Formats: sequence, C-alpha cells, structure tokens
Amino acid sequence: MISNSKIEFGVKKLLLESMGVREGEYVLVITDIPTAQDWGTQSIDRLREMTTRNLLAKEIVEVAKRNFPNVNFDFYAYLSVGRNSAEPGVEVLERILHTDVLLAVTTYSITHTDARASATSRGVRVASMPGLLPEMLYPDGPIDIDYKKVASETARVANLLSETSKLRLTSEAGTDLTMSVDGREGKCDTGIYTDPGSWGNLPAGEAYIAPVEGTGEGTVVIERRWHPRLMEDMAIHFRNGLVVKVEGGGDVGDSMRKFLRLNKVDSVSLARRNLAEFGVGTNPKAKRIGNILEAEKIRGTVHIALGDNSHIGGKVKADHHQDFIIKRPTVEADGVKVMVKGKLRLH
Repeated sequence: MISNSKIEFGVKKLLLESMGVREGEYVLVITDIPTAQDWGTQSIDRLREMTTRNLLAKEIVEVAKRNFPNVNFDFYAYLSVGRNSAEPGVEVLERILHTDVLLAVTTYSITHTDARASATSRGVRVASMPGLLPEMLYPDGPIDIDYKKVASETARVANLLSETSKLRLTSEAGTDLTMSVDGREGKCDTGIYTDPGSWGNLPAGEAYIAPVEGTGEGTVVIERRWHPRLMEDMAIHFRNGLVVKVEGGGDVGDSMRKFLRLNKVDSVSLARRNLAEFGVGTNPKAKRIGNILEAEKIRGTVHIALGDNSHIGGKVKADHHQDFIIKRPTVEADGVKVMVKGKLRLH
C-alpha cells in the first residue's frame, strides 16, 4: 500500500517549488498502464512495479486535491507504449496540450517525444518522472533538495560542457570513450520548472550535452546492478558515433543486441545506435543505482545515452532514448581533468 501521509511532503514540494502551481491552474497527471500483451509477457515483478506506479500517480492526485483545493487536477491512464521515447498517442497528446502543468508518472519516458515537445512549445510546464517510486517523495529523498543550490552547480557544469570541444570519459571498470561536443550547448535539468514551457525530470539534477554525431570512439562499461535487471557487466563499443558491439550483460545485453540490430544499416537501426547524450549527475540525495530516473542524477556519476538527441540539441531522431550510468568516472575536458573518480573539480 502507498501511504498518502508519507508522500504528501514530496507532492507539496514538487507542486510548489518545482512546478510553481498557482490558483486556478490545470494540472494533469498521466500514467501508462500494462497492456494485455504486458500481462502475458512481463514478469510478476515488472507488472507489480508498473501497477504500483499507476496507483502512485492516482495517490498523487488525491493528495494534491486535498492540499490545493483551488487548483484543478485531472488524471488520465493510457495503455503502455512499451519503450522509452515512443509517442504516447493522439488521445494523450490532445490532453497534454490543454493543461498548464503536466506530471508524467510513467514507466516509459515521454521526455524525448514530439508530444512533450509540442506541449512545452505551447507553454505547458512538464515534469517527466519515468520510474518514479513512492520513496522518492519522502522527506530527505531525492526530491527533497535545495533546488537553488543544485541549480547553481548544474549551471556551472553545463557552462563547462558548452565551453569544451572534446571530452574523454574513463573508469576503473574499463570505460574509455572520447567524443566531440564542439559547438554544442550544455543544458541543465534543475528541477525548477516554473517558467512557461520549462521541462525536465523529477527527481532532477544533471547537466547534459548532445555529442557531435559520428565522433564517439571507444568503450563504455556498465557495471552490474547499475542498470535495471543488469546482473553482469556489459561493455558497449562505439565507432564513428555508433554502437558496433555489445558484450556481456546477460539478458539485458541480449535484449540490447536484438533491439539495436547491430548487423543492419537501415535508418531506424542506425538511429537507435547513435551516441546521443553525455550527462553529469548533480543531485546530492540521489542514491538508487538500479533506477535510471534517480541513478543518472547521483552526484559523482556520469551517463551516456543511445538513440534520440533531437530534443536536446542534436540531429538524430530515433524511436528510443536509453541512458546508462557510469560510477566513479574520470572526465577530461580538452585534456583537463574536471572529474576524478567521481569527484568534481570545478574552478
């Protein structure tokens, strides 16, 4: 069971501090529910996780209605689309275009979709929360942060990324990846979405940039448990900005190899294999390593993503966007070490 009293703190904080909800505004909470196919193919644990998130979305609405009687709250559940960044459908789009604030409490992310982009272009303020857990809303959880302080550090990292031409990422586990970010703009996800059209994740806290397409070279090693259901290390190899090989990873690796279609050269397959993002976590209270929404925000980690980067300043439009977190990384910006084994060195 999800306790209203335990999540009430976080609901009030995100509505007041993150979204800046005002009297008379319309707030829509959406969630994606398992399909008939999901019930036939997904594990019990996966279905429990998805349906718990559906109930959490409903509880957020009930808590919000009680605490903000002069704000209009609505709830909409739609059938799961099965993967991150797949468009949620016409009915969802019609609803999110006609609200002031959107809270997406989903399993599959809508962040990198045209639907989200259309909503924010119309001034809708969006918090995308794929993988949200009740505990994230508790006092001292990753939503309970000093947003101004996190925003300040995040902006410094984003500015550093904007001023950099070449990045090198290494780790003790065997990661060694270089990429160009020359001419690309570093961006912030601060958790403050009070301006019309502002958007990001909750929990928040990352600076990120889209690498120049075709420039990623090397290997990224994702350590066991640092990705959902990853029980053995997985190595992702890049050449000319594209994934060319995935080693290890057990069932997760098998799924990736099948999805990325490594032997095909059609536009869909190539877009899926694109090195799409480099990000730096800045949230001091994020700690869950197996939940991507929270893990990529952990201060002292970095992450890369595959697939779509068209919504963050890149040129590739893909049908997915998937993040992978690297622990205790060392990062060089134009030859200068700006992070050493997870410790930022900002001047």
